[in-house]
Amino acid sequence: MPREIALLTNPTAGNGRGARARAAVLPRLQDAGLLVRDLVGRDADEALDLARGAVADGVESLVVVGGDGMVHLGAQAAATSETSLGIIPAGTGNDTARYFDLPRRDPAAAADRVVAGRTRTIDLARSGSTYYVTVLCAGFDAIVNERANQMSWPRGQMRYNLATVAELRTFAPLSYTLEIDGVTLRTDAMLVAVGNGPSFGGGLRITEGARLDDGLLDVVIIKPISKAALVRTYPRLFKGTHTTHPAYEHHLAKSVTVAAPGIVSYADGERFGPLPLTVECAPGALTVLA
Repeated sequence: MPREIALLTNPTAGNGRGARARAAVLPRLQDAGLLVRDLVGRDADEALDLARGAVADGVESLVVVGGDGMVHLGAQAAATSETSLGIIPAGTGNDTARYFDLPRRDPAAAADRVVAGRTRTIDLARSGSTYYVTVLCAGFDAIVNERANQMSWPRGQMRYNLATVAELRTFAPLSYTLEIDGVTLRTDAMLVAVGNGPSFGGGLRITEGARLDDGLLDVVIIKPISKAALVRTYPRLFKGTHTTHPAYEHHLAKSVTVAAPGIVSYADGERFGPLPLTVECAPGALTVLA
């Protein structure tokens, strides 16, 4: 029997890159002998329904075409199931694709990873019944994400850079209450990030060192620093060298509750929910075609 997979596309991802990637990938998968369900959601709700239906039907793999938002959607459907998640990168940030060293500019090459069928089991982070793969942003980074998602120009990482500059003008440190594995911590900070993986926003390695399969979350706190210092530190996020900054604080935890006034958190580049939130690690919750 041929392997049956569901190919789920966000046609608007990457300003149309999703639709172009699907056109390149679909015949590649079919020529390799896979039985492909070709699914396109008109919106996120319909796409999630299609994804959950395919997983309920027992497809071997759910392959999403798009960015981290589509990976986020796919994870909701495939988590804790026997269906593996495949990724054809076609978004703006593509951080999950970076985690697995997937080709980000060559959809056909990414499709070959799906055909190869090699898998890796990873943890997910979970709040209530909702999962995420990358990083929960709960401070300045979340506010930047909110602005960046409202911008139609420019594309790619530059959108986040411009949003960062714009928000710096008015941002002030926030007062947080954290509960990290049962220990309460109160602090002022620029941001708190809870990472399942090491990066978000197109390679910003805020939770540098986070491992996808260690059964732990990486909680990073950036204590108050001047706006000039934040601007100087920002480029270091792309290399993960900010970890030596005196304002940086790092904790490992199985569970963390984050509270701060007026913040809507983001995860996988998507609006996740207002604080306070409790996040816990879900060990081995997802199998990824890697």
